[in-house]
Amino acid sequence: MKTEIEKKFLVVDPAFKDQATSRHHILQGYLSKDPERTVRVRIKDQEGWLTIKGKSNTEGTTRLEWETAIPYEEAKALLRLAIGKPIEKIRYIIPQEELNFEVDEFLSPNNNLILAEIELPTENTTFHRPHWLGKEVTGDPSYYNAMM
Repeated sequence: MKTEIEKKFLVVDPAFKDQATSRHHILQGYLSKDPERTVRVRIKDQEGWLTIKGKSNTEGTTRLEWETAIPYEEAKALLRLAIGKPIEKIRYIIPQEELNFEVDEFLSPNNNLILAEIELPTENTTFHRPHWLGKEVTGDPSYYNAMM
């Protein structure tokens, strides 16, 4: 099981799209939103994924994460068991030196919300902040996908 370390930001300028090297259509839902762990099923383009994430640390930057590919048809079936409506978004991948920003443009719910995340190898890793990044919202539960 890996430890996920990430920071999350609002996006204030659509210029990020010009820097994207790829984009993916994502449909995801939550099978569990327990505060100690979430269980998510995701369809990314035509791939199925099942992810379990542990509770975040106090700062909201670090948590345990387990993820595995599952057959597309099984992901579609599990998505029908999700709590509430699935989240639909377009994810843009933007290289940032040795790292990548993943920028999510939400289609539903929260149409017009755009969030950027960057996964870091350590909590102290520094990175260049592109001009299109706005306020940091790391650790703000209202921006957790499981809470949308």
